[in-house]
Amino acid sequence: MSIPKEPRQLMINLMYLVLTALLALNVSAEVMNAFFTLDDGNKESIATVESQLEQTVGGLKSLLSDESKAKYRPIEPAVDQVRETISSFNSYVNDLRGNLIDSAGNQNGEVDDDDYTESYGKVVPKGKKNKDITTRMLVDEGRGEELKAEIIKTKEQLVKIYTDLLRNHGKAFGLKDAEINNRIENIGNNLPFGIDDETWKASKDKTSWADFKFRQMPLAAVLPLMSQMQSDAKSSEAALINSMAELAGGRVVEFDSFFPVVQAEKAYVIKGDPFKAEISVGTYSSQINPDDINIYVNGSAVSVGEGGKAEYTTRTTSTGNKQLKLKVEVRNPLTGEVSEGESIYEYEVGTRSATVSADKMNVFYIGVDNPVSVSASGVSSNDLDVRASGCSIRATNKASGKYVVTADKPGDAKIILSGGGLPSTTFDFRVKKIPDPVARLSQSSGGTMGNGTFKAQGGVGAFLDNFDFDATCQIQGFTLVYVASRQDPVEVINAGARYNDQSRRLVNQAKPGDIYYYDDVKARCPGDKVGRPINSMVFKIK
Repeated sequence: MSIPKEPRQLMINLMYLVLTALLALNVSAEVMNAFFTLDDGNKESIATVESQLEQTVGGLKSLLSDESKAKYRPIEPAVDQVRETISSFNSYVNDLRGNLIDSAGNQNGEVDDDDYTESYGKVVPKGKKNKDITTRMLVDEGRGEELKAEIIKTKEQLVKIYTDLLRNHGKAFGLKDAEINNRIENIGNNLPFGIDDETWKASKDKTSWADFKFRQMPLAAVLPLMSQMQSDAKSSEAALINSMAELAGGRVVEFDSFFPVVQAEKAYVIKGDPFKAEISVGTYSSQINPDDINIYVNGSAVSVGEGGKAEYTTRTTSTGNKQLKLKVEVRNPLTGEVSEGESIYEYEVGTRSATVSADKMNVFYIGVDNPVSVSASGVSSNDLDVRASGCSIRATNKASGKYVVTADKPGDAKIILSGGGLPSTTFDFRVKKIPDPVARLSQSSGGTMGNGTFKAQGGVGAFLDNFDFDATCQIQGFTLVYVASRQDPVEVINAGARYNDQSRRLVNQAKPGDIYYYDDVKARCPGDKVGRPINSMVFKIK
């Protein structure tokens, strides 16, 4: 047997198109839990390969104990090095997975039961929808780039182990120089484990591999990506040990468990749009060609092309949850034996709809930032066009649908959404001035006040009671009238909020029984071109 020229991935692979599409949607819990089904599938496949490897390695070591195989004994330490390298990588990824799960869970420094919850019959991390933790740790803090470096380092170590074995002992194994070089080249080029360092560079808004892979990815989507990397690593381990065992005439890994894998463009499809998916075989033998594979969707055969993959497209004519019943048949080209596998893939068909809601009230106020939330089911945030009439609108976090509206005159305003297949949809709002503030001395707007308390006041304040926005109104001025017992009133005009010298002298004369009037009180709030009259106050000194 020879090393395969184009090894396909051994395990489940989730395409980034579906991940990117899901980020822009309010994804149902069932769809979110599908990520964990994928993660479990990766783990099961890893366990299957590991079981096969244990048998292969055991058989190889038993074979090498025979004196007639003494010249092949350098293979054994090379196999051990490969296994240790992959074990070290898997431990690194498991630690990183654990850190993510705990950081999105109870954050007690270890992964425990409190980091998980039950959802639709599955035990899943509590922080499964958390995008902030994955973005912070894997992108902003550089852990994603560390993971990339670990993948590159691990692959280089694997290739080096294999290269050193053949360079130092290949001729003793009966290989010629050309065959040694060919085997080393094939291993370096065809191991399924590695980094795609080109795709992200074609993306205009991505600055690194980690940014492309993990930014704004929910934890539920990141976990199967990581188990896929571990699956690729286990596949590479199997490929190397397979080749080493072959050199000594030992048993090679045989993959006899097959299952269909769906790589859908979208798991949430708008009614009328096509559902498109690529269907392939989850586990394979490197000697299988497309003619040995039959794939069925809902009982109908689909054409299998290069790489054992079939393109599938169907129209969506009604909304709701949909199922694809998948079946794959794979014929072993050596034995003629046919293996079968079945699975069910679920996706959701919905309709486009949009909402715009003011986060604090159902009006926009002049002079302050009015936060609004915008959502359009079935439309990517990148495709959504948000416009305004009668006001201005700007995005503060477009991916999360967060915007801020500002207005400068009362009346009607409109927010218009369109794009991404959504017809132009208008939402009406009212624009108002900030409500009148209340004039007060300390906490009182009138009545009786103690002589000492009254004299301790520094002026008049304007208070916006029960107003949810960050706004402050300023007193522009007032008229203070002092009426002492059995004396004529004394009037002072005060500019600004604080007492001027004349007002302070009148206030300092206060004694029990005196009355003070605060008339013509004016205040100016954000957005006001001129001051507005507000409430008057009357205080009797006790």
